[in-house]
Amino acid sequence: MVNEFLQYLQYEKNYSFHTVLSYRTDLYQFCDFLALKPQEINPLNVSSQQIQQWTLSLMSAKISARSLSRKISTLKSFWKFLLVRGLATQDPTLKIILPKTKKPIPAFFKEKEMDSVLDNKISPNDFKITRDLLIISIFYQTGIRLAELISIEDKDVNMTDGNLRVTGKRNKQRIIPISDVLCKEISEYIELRNSKLEILAANLFLRENGQKLYPKLIYNMVHNTMSGVSSLHKRSPHVLRHTFATSILNGGADINAVKDLLGHSSLAATQVYTHTSFEELNNIYKHAHPRAK
Repeated sequence: MVNEFLQYLQYEKNYSFHTVLSYRTDLYQFCDFLALKPQEINPLNVSSQQIQQWTLSLMSAKISARSLSRKISTLKSFWKFLLVRGLATQDPTLKIILPKTKKPIPAFFKEKEMDSVLDNKISPNDFKITRDLLIISIFYQTGIRLAELISIEDKDVNMTDGNLRVTGKRNKQRIIPISDVLCKEISEYIELRNSKLEILAANLFLRENGQKLYPKLIYNMVHNTMSGVSSLHKRSPHVLRHTFATSILNGGADINAVKDLLGHSSLAATQVYTHTSFEELNNIYKHAHPRAK
C-alpha cells in the first residue's frame, strides 16, 4: 500500500522526485517504528495510540517542529489516500494535532545590493559574465524558480509582447511579463551566445560546451556573485525569488497578482512574503497618520 501511495503521488499528482522521496522516508520511518516492512503494514491494525507514540518518540529525539509537522502530514495524506481507495475504514490520524511552527521571515537582498551587481556592465563580450548577470537579473525581475529557469527555451521568450513562458511545478505553465530592458538584455545575450557557442541544446541558458545548465552550477554562481555585496548567510537563487516577491509587494502589488506571478497554488504560500521592513513601516506611518507629520 505504501508503494501504491508513492506511485500515486509520482504519476497521478505529478509530485517532484524530492517530494516523493520525503514521503517515502517518513512512511518507511513509521513502518520501522512499528517493526514492520512497508509491504506488511495493514492500515486496519494501526491505531491513534501508535501514531501518538511515534510522535512522542520523534519529539524525544528533538527533531524540529517543522520536521515533525511534515511527518504527521505525510501520515494524514497516506490515510486520506487509503480511505478514498477503500483500503481503510477509519482514519487514526484525525486525533493527531500538527505542532505549531514558526514561519521564518524569508531572507531577501536589499535593492542597493541588487543594483550594485546588475549595474556592473563590464566585459560585454564575455559570454560567461553576460550569461551569469542575465540569470541573476531574470531571477530578480521575475521570481521564477531554479528549475524553471533551467528549462526555459528560446521559444519561451516573446520579445514582441514582452513576456516569458515558464513551466512550473506539476508542469503548470504561466506567462510572466518582462520589461523592455530585460527583453533587450536577453536578445543581446542570445546574439552573443550564438556567436560564441556551437549550440547543441534548445535551452536559453547554456554552458560553454553548449549543454544546458545544472542546478549546482547556478547555485554556486549566484552564491559567489552575491557574496561580494551581501552579508546574508543564505545567498541562493531562492533568496532572489524572495527578493522579487518582497520588492513587488512593498511596491504596492496586489497579493493575488503576486501569487500568480510566483506560480503558487494557494494564497497561503504567498502570504509569507507580506512581511515589511521596519523602515518601510516607519515611512508608511509618517506619510499616512495625520499626527505623524
